[in-house]
Amino acid sequence: MSAALRLCRFDELADPGAQGFSFGSDVMRRDVLLVRQGAQIFAYENACPHQGTPLDFLPDQLLTHDRKHLLCSTHGAIFEIATGYCVRGPCKGKSLRAIPCHVENGFVVIGDES
Repeated sequence: MSAALRLCRFDELADPGAQGFSFGSDVMRRDVLLVRQGAQIFAYENACPHQGTPLDFLPDQLLTHDRKHLLCSTHGAIFEIATGYCVRGPCKGKSLRAIPCHVENGFVVIGDES
C-alpha cells in the first residue's frame, strides 16, 4: 500500500477489539483488519495464510473468547495479536501479512506514515 488511508477513529475500536474493513473494487479491492490492544493498533491483510479466506468469514468473530488472540472463523487458526503469528491451527508457524499503521489526529491510518 503506497498511499495513506484513514480507516476509522481509534476510539471507535473496542479495547481489546478487532474490525474488518474493505475498500476499493475489482482488482484494487483490499480487505484489512485492525486490532486494538490498549494503546496499540495493529493492521493485517484480512486473509488467513491457510487458504486466503477472510478471518471474519463469520461476522464479528475476529477474536478468541478470551479476546487475547485473533481467530480465523473459517478453520479455527489462532494468531498472536501483536505479531500475526499463527500459534495453533492448520497454518501454525505462518503469519498474517502486516500492514503499516499508526494513529494520527485520533484516526487509524494505514499505509505510509507521514
